[in-house]
Amino acid sequence: MIDNKKLDGQERMILRELIKNPRISDNQISKNTQVPLMTVNRKRKALEESGIVHYYTGLVRSQKGMGVFSARQLYVIKFRLGMTQAEYMKEFNTDLAEQQITTKYVMQSFLGEKDGHLALMLIIEAQSESDLIEIFNTHVVQELQKRYGPKAIDEIFTARITMPLRLHHNYLPTINMERGRIKKSWADNLIFVDEL
Repeated sequence: MIDNKKLDGQERMILRELIKNPRISDNQISKNTQVPLMTVNRKRKALEESGIVHYYTGLVRSQKGMGVFSARQLYVIKFRLGMTQAEYMKEFNTDLAEQQITTKYVMQSFLGEKDGHLALMLIIEAQSESDLIEIFNTHVVQELQKRYGPKAIDEIFTARITMPLRLHHNYLPTINMERGRIKKSWADNLIFVDEL
């Protein structure tokens, strides 16, 4: 578990540079921020080791990118009353075969709460809307019922997703992204780190 950490001014500058371009070198961060290179290296490593910084590669698999998927749906699965996050995670962490299946179709997933019940939120991608239904019912629902019992699911809510607007606070694909990075013209004061 990460304790609340108050970032210092140098860490904020380093993080802004990493948000703008996750592939940036420590040397370039130092040049851009005037923070000494050894300090950048030490602080970046500490931020990574503490779990504050994660790096991801986001592939655009929709028609505007690779063209693999043309349908995306949000599913909110409300579990039976009394099911706990610990109960869910115990099974989730042990089923590697299911992880291979869901890696292909589940773009993002979260645990949360809906009406006092544990809820699983999934964004599923598929080639068509009919494929979404098939994937959800064949892989997701059946697997959840196999793991947690036939009465594990209390209710399911859905919403069609058509376009990403904002990702990870700072990334606005239709506004400030260019060639996989935040545009150089995007103002630093519009990049959120930890303070407004």
